[in-house]
Amino acid sequence: MAKIAFLGLGVMGFPMAGHLAKAGHEVTVYNRTRAKADAWVAKHKGVAAATPAEAAAGKDFVMACVGNDDDLRSVVFGDSGAFKTMAKGAIFVDHTTASAEIARELDAEAKKRGLGFLDAPVSGGQAGAENGQLGIMVGGDEATYAKAEAALKVYAKACTLIGPAGSGQLTKMVNQICIAGLLQALSEGMNFASKSGLDVDKVLSVITAGAAGSWQMSNRGKTMVEGKFNFGFAVDWMRKDLGICLAEAKRNKARLPATALVDQFYAQVQARGGGRWDTSSLIHLLAND
Repeated sequence: MAKIAFLGLGVMGFPMAGHLAKAGHEVTVYNRTRAKADAWVAKHKGVAAATPAEAAAGKDFVMACVGNDDDLRSVVFGDSGAFKTMAKGAIFVDHTTASAEIARELDAEAKKRGLGFLDAPVSGGQAGAENGQLGIMVGGDEATYAKAEAALKVYAKACTLIGPAGSGQLTKMVNQICIAGLLQALSEGMNFASKSGLDVDKVLSVITAGAAGSWQMSNRGKTMVEGKFNFGFAVDWMRKDLGICLAEAKRNKARLPATALVDQFYAQVQARGGGRWDTSSLIHLLAND
């Protein structure tokens, strides 16, 4: 069993750290809002630290799952950052959905300090985190991944090393690009079915079993028609992720016309007060125009 620090206890990090504790690892947690760290300790019997540096001291692994590039820098660098106290040979695993640029930056700094680094964003949402069924896409070197793989698989349904540092984040961008287009198409299809007077449950039962079937269709098709958007992955988070995708596309010259359009649709959902709605709320623009 390893000594692990977990930085960031949001809807994803809280259960992910919990799985590590349940697996028998010695877990110390840090969260910007101390009350969440205390709540985690009350549930899982670990230890809460006052700073990332305190949490990271003497640990084999330091996992992070925070909001964005700036949040990540704040828990890594500076006198209270994790890199300040991590021992040589320790591994920093970043589960934040962030830019490939920050992943490469952290990897380079980790190497200077004799540390391992993996960018390892996750997919599966809050339910995947709670059930230990996340998809983890990893960037880094093979030796570092081999050391961390067992710990990662505690909360993974699938865990794959894609390539060098930054590859995990780039793969997460591919994931979000695909989801954005899929959800827009699903919204249009479900709205079309409703407007046509079809029995949507029967429509879904047929097309889910065919070539149009997807996780989103199986899990969100019915609820989006019912106007239920109280699920784990919020529009605000999706817009953050799509912003990362669009910025990277400017650098690598990839064309993302559909993604850019769906990003603007999500901006309209935010304007309707739906920033915390689930990403399937794209249908709200069609059903309530």
